[in-house]
Amino acid sequence: MSERTSELMDCFDGSSGQFRDFTKGDFEADWIKVAECRFGQVYQVKLKLWREKCALKNFDTTMCPNNFYRRIIDEASNIVKVKFKYIMSIYGLCSEATAVVMEYMSNGSLNNLLASHTLMWPKKFQMIHEVSMGMNFLHSMKPPLLHLNLKTSNILLDDHLHVKISDFGLIHWEEGMSKKSFMEHLTARGNISYIPPETFSQCPDPPGTTFDVYSFGIVMWEILTQQKPYAGCSVTTVLLQVSQGKRPCTEMIPEEKPCECDPLISLMQKCWDQDRRKRPLFSDTVIKTEALSEVLKIPGPMHCHRNGDKKQTSDYSWLVPPIHEMTLPEMSDIPSDDHNATYGILSLLSKKDFGSFRQSVKKEHVCTPFSGEKSLLHYTVASGDATSVEHVLNLDAEVNCTTARGYTPLIIAVLYRLHDIISLLLNHGASATQGDEDQWTALHFAAQNGDERAVRILLDKGAVADAQEKTGWMPLHLACQNGHEEVARLLLSRLSEEAVGQKEEARGKTGLHLASAYGHLNIAKLLLTKGADPNVIDATDSTALHLSAGEGHNRVVRLLLNGGASTDSVDSKGYTALHLAALKGHTGICRQLLSNGASPDSRTLQGWTPMHLAALRGHEATMVQLESQGGCVNVTGENGWTPLHLACHQSQSEMVAKLLAAKAEPNVTEDREGWTPLHAACNSVSFPCVLHLMTHHADVNAVSKGKTTPLHLAAQHGCVPIVKALLLNGADRTLLDSSGATAQAVAQKCEKGEIVQLLEKGC
Repeated sequence: MSERTSELMDCFDGSSGQFRDFTKGDFEADWIKVAECRFGQVYQVKLKLWREKCALKNFDTTMCPNNFYRRIIDEASNIVKVKFKYIMSIYGLCSEATAVVMEYMSNGSLNNLLASHTLMWPKKFQMIHEVSMGMNFLHSMKPPLLHLNLKTSNILLDDHLHVKISDFGLIHWEEGMSKKSFMEHLTARGNISYIPPETFSQCPDPPGTTFDVYSFGIVMWEILTQQKPYAGCSVTTVLLQVSQGKRPCTEMIPEEKPCECDPLISLMQKCWDQDRRKRPLFSDTVIKTEALSEVLKIPGPMHCHRNGDKKQTSDYSWLVPPIHEMTLPEMSDIPSDDHNATYGILSLLSKKDFGSFRQSVKKEHVCTPFSGEKSLLHYTVASGDATSVEHVLNLDAEVNCTTARGYTPLIIAVLYRLHDIISLLLNHGASATQGDEDQWTALHFAAQNGDERAVRILLDKGAVADAQEKTGWMPLHLACQNGHEEVARLLLSRLSEEAVGQKEEARGKTGLHLASAYGHLNIAKLLLTKGADPNVIDATDSTALHLSAGEGHNRVVRLLLNGGASTDSVDSKGYTALHLAALKGHTGICRQLLSNGASPDSRTLQGWTPMHLAALRGHEATMVQLESQGGCVNVTGENGWTPLHLACHQSQSEMVAKLLAAKAEPNVTEDREGWTPLHAACNSVSFPCVLHLMTHHADVNAVSKGKTTPLHLAAQHGCVPIVKALLLNGADRTLLDSSGATAQAVAQKCEKGEIVQLLEKGC
């Protein structure tokens, strides 16, 4: 451990073990760069012990402001306390690489997502609410933890596109700091669009919670518009506009927005109010965003922009379907030249002057192609006026014409939920089976949106219930994933038993897998009654039970167990459902699984038992549950590590106490190095773990295969409290390691002067 980090650990007074300093050797050699940031790079790395991906954010100290990384270390004591669903977890430091080690977010930043995908309104509302939840948590700490760096590039996305806030607590207003230097620090990080006006005014007050509220207002605008604020403006121009009370243009929010968007826009405007005293608290904001998010509780699909690069594919195309970007032309985009009669026709549509439109439109307009190969019929359908649609159809418009992406007028009508127009098009010969370029049919879109009425109309007009898009997804998969029970019921009434268990090709998941993973109990129950097999495996050999147990869906787990799900099934990593529940700390699910015959000592391919995984993650209640139902606390896994070794290695002091109380052996040695748990605790610089072990008679002079004692390791890492505790409990300062060095010699070599003096004079 580096000297600067050991200094930090020393001041933690017993809680030091909660923040690790990793070495480069803790990670596998293959570091994959996933992002380039202003002051360094972000790598995807894999921890050897956990076998789990992490993100390593490396800081280039030549590019960072003075002592920036030092401030990160100083802030570690605050950051480590922050554990919340919408806040990214920080695992520790890697001083060797001048980096922070944190949770890996598979779907990158919100900034990139907004630029590459079109979100539907429910997803936008959900993301805004989740950001407000995360910020409310930070501000509810005592004292409030200010972010001061809230922007879309610091909002990251997990596997299921839920947000987590990162890079909080790294920017500070320091006593005596000038407004000018603070502004320079902010603008150096590219934050100019998110800085409230009082920061560059004559106001002498340091930034408070209202600073973050203002930034949140800008983030809301970005999510709603999917545009960049003040695009193309210089720093000076932005500062001038903001100081004069100008804000990003709300007219850039798409017109086809739900009515619930209006109160959200009003909230956004309050957040960026010129008078900071009028900005709302996050404690009030979360209530409002929750209410609005609940109203639009249809999970929000989006689609990956296609720019001609066929190699670009979405990693989560299965999660959200492609949707159109069909919008009527803005008035400013339509030439005012009266000779351009075609655009004049579109202008009448955009003004919703349908009477004049029907009087003016002629056959030649019907055949005119527009941008993206859209036809007049596409635009007329999108306008929502059924009478005008029928008029255009009567002018011999091709009812199954397609846009460049393969959207038919019927698909447009389904996306807009225009049921009268859906029926009208079908009655005029629209194909209910024709798909877009990805083979998504109108029925796929209706199922995704949970539009029961549209699904019923389409099925009655010949739509194929088991139609598959190009990766094998049927409409049923979409309904199961998104919790649309009535749609699923309708589709199941038209499907064979074989089709009920059909897998999509991308990940090999059935409808039951999807319903179970997302906790849709009634749909899972419906599928089982229709003959779905609970023991079918997906591409990773996971069953529906694996997915529901890992996600913590207790009632779905109970349903599957009653439906004959096997508790012994293992996935491609050798994990049973019990392993996954233990890893996530779902104690109630562990109890259910064990009561239904799950083996408490089953092993993964690495040899880990559920007890190991609970210990690794510090889930004390889960460990106690496992032990009470037959789990062994002294079981050995990879390299002979016991749960106690893992808990000490991870500095899980409360877990160490629980394991020792359950008769875990404190002096067992692992196979590779011959370490005892006390060696692991000293190496992780976990003073509380060391104390727990010594009160349970851990051997302070235990010698590893390399003749290293716990005192050697404590001296190497420079932890004064641990060295003192070892000496007070009889540690022998004269013992030599395999190189012939005493603990004092090790401290001397590692330049731990205080430890050298301590060992010279004794305790």
